[in-house]
Amino acid sequence: MSRLQIGVIGCGSIARHRHLPEYAENPRAVVRAVCDVVPHRAVEMADKYGARTYADYTELLRDPNIQAVSVCLPNVLHAKVTVAALQAGKHVLCEKPMATSRKEAEEMVEAARSSGKLLMIGHNQRFMAAHVKAKQMLHSGRLGAVLTFRTTFSHGGPERWSIDGADSWFFRKPEAFVGALGDLGVHKADLIRWLLEDEVESISAFVSTLEKPGDVEDNAVCVLRMLSGAMGTLTASWTHHPGEDNSTHLYCEHGVMHIAADPVHQVIVYHDDGDIERIEAGQVATNQSQTTSGVVDEFVDAIFSDRESAIPGSEGMASLQVILAAVQSAELGCVVSIGS
Repeated sequence: MSRLQIGVIGCGSIARHRHLPEYAENPRAVVRAVCDVVPHRAVEMADKYGARTYADYTELLRDPNIQAVSVCLPNVLHAKVTVAALQAGKHVLCEKPMATSRKEAEEMVEAARSSGKLLMIGHNQRFMAAHVKAKQMLHSGRLGAVLTFRTTFSHGGPERWSIDGADSWFFRKPEAFVGALGDLGVHKADLIRWLLEDEVESISAFVSTLEKPGDVEDNAVCVLRMLSGAMGTLTASWTHHPGEDNSTHLYCEHGVMHIAADPVHQVIVYHDDGDIERIEAGQVATNQSQTTSGVVDEFVDAIFSDRESAIPGSEGMASLQVILAAVQSAELGCVVSIGS
């Protein structure tokens, strides 16, 4: 196969900082088309990457030369555009959260199955070097089982990241569906599932808008129980001033693991025999300091290898379910079992 012909739908910040440059750096892919409802954004990216411009994604999908697309749009559009792309015979890399309901997620998974095309969800936390190293160490067995955990993702808010600033769709419920939970919480739901190789059995959540404008939550605090019996907290916040916190702490039978909590040693393990391991595993990406996510490279390689990606639609749906249950818990004021 010659280079994969790529279309990128949506030319906002995630496309500009992650998808487009990572496709450009991959020798097996080339960006041939970009689409945005704001014409000058598409023109700017088209000029930079030598691509054609579209204002309507349906026109881009009719291009027979485009083999795969990235869906980099407001959350409410993920399912609609992804299903259309799969039905048009394109492989799809969709940003997270993959959908706004389980029904939408199921429709996306079914569209991938029936079309025979690949659907991957962009949960980049799984590819960060510190998380990869932590999982290797965790599953070596020396620490034993994880008993409790804390995982958080917080920063100053999407206005510092979004191309629209304070007027971003992130703050509008009809377009975003949820706030910090969908932007940050779903990342950590996916990470804890992957790190522990375990599923969330039930969740209790509190959400609130403490600082930001708009009608979505800017803070969420959740308590999770895993199928294994492990328990922990997941927090997502847009009111972390200054800087960011993308740390995870695992309290195990035979020690404690701190991940992305130290700027130098991204993984630190305190063993119950007194041994301490401090690992420099590579910096965790932040909005201010981008690193190659690994998502695009995995997507391209999966297509060329004719295999399922590391994060197929079914995995994206499982992580989405945690967020949907958190929303339900906060609304009802009770513990919600996943899938109930």
